[in-house]
Amino acid sequence: MRILRLAAASAALLLSLVAGVQAQTTLRIGLAEDPDILDPTLARTYVGRIVFASFCDKLFDIDEKLNIAPQLALSHETSADGKEVTIKLRPGVKFHDGEPFDAEAAKFSLDRHLTLPTSFRKPELAQLDHVDVVDPLTIKLVLKAPFSPLIAQLTDRAGMMVSPRAAREAGDKFGLKPVCAGPYKFVERVQQDRIVFEKFADYWDKDKIFIDRIVYLPLVDATVRLANLKSGGLDLIERLLATDLKEVQADPKLKLSTAIELGYQGVTLNIGKDKAKGPLSQSAKVRQALDLSIDREAINQVVFNGEFKPGNQWVNPDHPYYQKAFPVRPRDIAKAKALIKEAGVAAPIPVDFMVPKGAETEAVAQVIQSMAAEAGFDMKIRVTEFATSLKQAEAGEYQAFMLAWSGRIDPDGNSYVFLRTGAPQNYSAWSNPDADKALDDARLVTDQAQRKAIYEKLAKLALDEEPLLYIYHRRILIAHSTRLEGYKQMPDGLVRVIGLKLK
Repeated sequence: MRILRLAAASAALLLSLVAGVQAQTTLRIGLAEDPDILDPTLARTYVGRIVFASFCDKLFDIDEKLNIAPQLALSHETSADGKEVTIKLRPGVKFHDGEPFDAEAAKFSLDRHLTLPTSFRKPELAQLDHVDVVDPLTIKLVLKAPFSPLIAQLTDRAGMMVSPRAAREAGDKFGLKPVCAGPYKFVERVQQDRIVFEKFADYWDKDKIFIDRIVYLPLVDATVRLANLKSGGLDLIERLLATDLKEVQADPKLKLSTAIELGYQGVTLNIGKDKAKGPLSQSAKVRQALDLSIDREAINQVVFNGEFKPGNQWVNPDHPYYQKAFPVRPRDIAKAKALIKEAGVAAPIPVDFMVPKGAETEAVAQVIQSMAAEAGFDMKIRVTEFATSLKQAEAGEYQAFMLAWSGRIDPDGNSYVFLRTGAPQNYSAWSNPDADKALDDARLVTDQAQRKAIYEKLAKLALDEEPLLYIYHRRILIAHSTRLEGYKQMPDGLVRVIGLKLK
């Protein structure tokens, strides 16, 4: 009898251990690229923002309707003159290293964004003069001038908070082992292979975290990503190919989540740093000719089965700030050739066309190459790894660069860092005093009609001088297993993990 009881007890213990193992859930997410550095001050990739969403909370977030919602901040209040913004912080928040999140920590993170020499957040917080600590849970942002996009900027990397202790100790290596205040904490990263996070037990909203671990797996080949999803090796993939939509919709084990993106896909043209001094950098007429050689709707139909939205501005045609006075111009090869002739340039015009590696990006580049050839351009496609392409763009080592921008909720976030003289992501190196004034003026007013009128001036300048050809706006295509419950897609394209469950 005692032996039977021991056997029964052993069996019960074994079942308990097995249940414990089974209770450990892991969400495996397939990424289209390997992110750059995991430091919110220094990062600049879309895929990096997807990863940040799981471990680095911001002062504010957005909801499905693009309304600003509290996250690490509870509320904000702007002074009558628009030069002071007082922010109340959430109590009881801890960083992953156990350090408390308070007003001093918030000030540290914002100061770091502003002062680190290599920071990419500086232009996003350009009007922030300094941060005052009012009390342990209140900060005051003192501005140089009214800055209408400020709170919108704090819904993204500029609003991400890092542990002061960890950042001080790590210095410029903080991104190798980041410490934030999000739902998951960093475990390890193997470049080009995996990034692993585990649930943070002291997260301020821990009752909404149901999955124990998240593993991000960079798989550049979209076909491989989908195959892994279908086989059960992945639970969710980002940037599904539009041509694979029907395959996903026909699979009862898969679900599709979509939204039109806030950003754009465009071709940046090197104006100010073109070492070869080619015709594109020397003549707006030649740039306009390249634009006129492109049939945006044909690209949408041929490459994306008509799922995306052609465009010619930094916001999509459904956006309230889209300038309807400047609709997409139809393709006109005769006019393109005439402009090239007026510019005094002989065809064919060779163009070093840098294209980040990826099936859809390369397909679009090939269509553009074919279309542009009819007007007299010889687009020499140079497929480049994504992170490398950004470094080369910074150095001006290209003439045309196929580059996507995931987008921001305020139009300033889609324009200022790309079009303002000297801005860190102005890879074109375009410089126009009137454009600079429009970009600065739009930051001073909050009235939508006034801001839209200012952006109309900017749109005309950008469409005349063509530092960047806006081509289309993607439909965010996320596919995931039906085992994953609670997933919602928002227009910023990020993968939010709060509230998700795995059956």
